[in-house]
Amino acid sequence: MIKIACCNHDLPTLNELRDLLRQYRTKRGSRIACAAFQSTLELLADLEKGMRYDVLFLDVLMPEGNGIDAAKEIRQYDSNVKIIFFTSSAEFAVQSYTVGAYFYLIKPLQAERFFELMDSVIDDCRQSQQSGLILRCKNGISRIDLDRLEYCEVIGRTLSFHMDNETVFESSGSLDRLRVRLEEYGNFMRPHRSFLVNMDYIRRISNKTITMDSGAEIPIPHGKCSTVKNFYLEYVFHREQIFVL
Repeated sequence: MIKIACCNHDLPTLNELRDLLRQYRTKRGSRIACAAFQSTLELLADLEKGMRYDVLFLDVLMPEGNGIDAAKEIRQYDSNVKIIFFTSSAEFAVQSYTVGAYFYLIKPLQAERFFELMDSVIDDCRQSQQSGLILRCKNGISRIDLDRLEYCEVIGRTLSFHMDNETVFESSGSLDRLRVRLEEYGNFMRPHRSFLVNMDYIRRISNKTITMDSGAEIPIPHGKCSTVKNFYLEYVFHREQIFVL
């Protein structure tokens, strides 16, 4: 199920968007659910309660402020939702990408163009869901993209998920269970009992540490260096990432 939120203060525009989504659902046979909001305050209140959406259609020009500022607040709750700005003004098109906008859609809408956009964003959502992880954090429910997870550290019963954009999510759990959960993806390695690393983000392996792209250093226990290096080399050879010059 793909969850979509629409936020627009103009009721006729909001209804038009909901109607297009209904048409799309019927025509494509897609399992999508839609929620509508006439203010960003209502939307933010919903997010504060822990609700998460896959796609958000957001107007730029809202009575309570521009949608770019609202998107910055939304990103504090959800870094993965695909934000599509749906507006009559091209004024903020460039600025919209500072908040990771998926698309900037200018009215009036054409059904064929809208359906093409929906095909694209839903396909991306489904791929993300296949490589995503749902976490219960202190400030609610968060969904992280495993492709953007650099490494995970456990201290006591707290798991810290370090993302490629320096965002850190904290959740209670077991690193043993997480390792089993991530085995199917093939790109995670546990070089130390307290760390799980995404091998796609490894910059360098020395005798004592793994240096990640972010500069973080993951300790390698004494006597495990050869095992860690061999595991990593097998992975990159399999991915055909090694070139002999």
